[in-house]
Amino acid sequence: MTRGEPTIVAPATAAGGAIAVVRFSGPDAPALCDRLFRGAAPLSQAQGYTVHYGRIMDGERTIDDVLATVFRAPHSYTGEDSVEISCHGSAYIVSEILRLAQAAGARMAEPGEFTIRAYLAGKLDLSQAEAVADLIASSSRAAHALATGQMRGGYSAALEGLRQKLLDLASLLELELDFSEEDVEFADREELRRTMESIRRETDTLRNSFSLGNALKEGVAVAIAGAPNAGKSTLLNRLLRDDRALVSDIAGTTRDVIEEQANIDGVLFRFLDTAGIRTTDDQLERMGIERTLASIARARIVIHLIDATTIKETIPAPDFPLREDQTLLTVINKTDAAPTLVLPDGVIGISALSGSGVDMLCRALRSAVDTEGLFHGDTVVSNSRHFQALGEASAALDRALLGLQSALPSDLLAEEIRSVIRALSSITGIGAIIPDNILHNIFSKFCIGK
Repeated sequence: MTRGEPTIVAPATAAGGAIAVVRFSGPDAPALCDRLFRGAAPLSQAQGYTVHYGRIMDGERTIDDVLATVFRAPHSYTGEDSVEISCHGSAYIVSEILRLAQAAGARMAEPGEFTIRAYLAGKLDLSQAEAVADLIASSSRAAHALATGQMRGGYSAALEGLRQKLLDLASLLELELDFSEEDVEFADREELRRTMESIRRETDTLRNSFSLGNALKEGVAVAIAGAPNAGKSTLLNRLLRDDRALVSDIAGTTRDVIEEQANIDGVLFRFLDTAGIRTTDDQLERMGIERTLASIARARIVIHLIDATTIKETIPAPDFPLREDQTLLTVINKTDAAPTLVLPDGVIGISALSGSGVDMLCRALRSAVDTEGLFHGDTVVSNSRHFQALGEASAALDRALLGLQSALPSDLLAEEIRSVIRALSSITGIGAIIPDNILHNIFSKFCIGK
């Protein structure tokens, strides 16, 4: 950042707490704060990483007793001189500090402006900056682990390793152009093919992890499906420990999909209570069943709930289609009303009404989501922009491998490899020029003060 950048200010904490933090950043942040802060010594003379007690003053009127923490460039979040004022959490006090700050020459920060300054100062790469927003939004242990791993650079390191290998390949191919008259090959074509195939596998592994990463970030979708009156809404209420779905003995009560969230052992699940599947002449119920099938199609896990009292000889198979990548949990409800029923291995028996067996179902749900690698440092993609860029990289690698097979000239082959490099570089921003509209789209999703 240059000396011409304005000092920005914004509340860094949500309203309503006992303590609030107002954040300043910019070349004049300490001197600007001196216009409203009165302490033992001016903040403009303070060393970095020091905390100072004082008062916020409007002329001779005291607004609040505060603590001011000073950070000096480049050792701050934004890479600029920064001050964080900790005050009492009163909305009035915060608004007064912001008013005085703007009167002193500060500008209100835009959403994500502190983080974009950190990115432009080289304190974070683009994927790490995006992880800041994900960390703030994380609502489960798994989502927190995703964001933390990405923010600490593990994700960036994996991508930078791939990018460096590709740069080495492109450099060798481009070197051949300087010796084109001698017909010299610096890049052994067989070794080149093996390296590119290895990079392709690594890229695909990252891309394939998006299904898990996105589910952990947004919540693992679980459809509760079955015949009318199987107890789907009762089960949803039991899983949520709250009466969120209407329960009735009348078949077809649920006409629309009800979606609610619950955290089970560190993973956020999105439960979809669906309309019962049956043949009906009721147009509204038929519409609900169509939405049920759509919900089943987008779910990662499907609970096939069956009323124990309706089982004749064998447990019925699902009467809806499933994908190979979906997990099916067969759950028999109302087992307390059928005490002689023998359940085969793998089938879970519960009573949604009393809660019996629901803990076992929760363990099965949690076991269906493999997070061991994530908690041990594996790289998992959770950002749709990154997923798209990895797809572009894979497509460019395919073209490069095809070109290699068809003896494509070195310059054209090098350009295909450069296309892969550009796609990977767009994720972290390292070695790439990121268009302003993409930066705006990314950082506009941040909250003010970050």
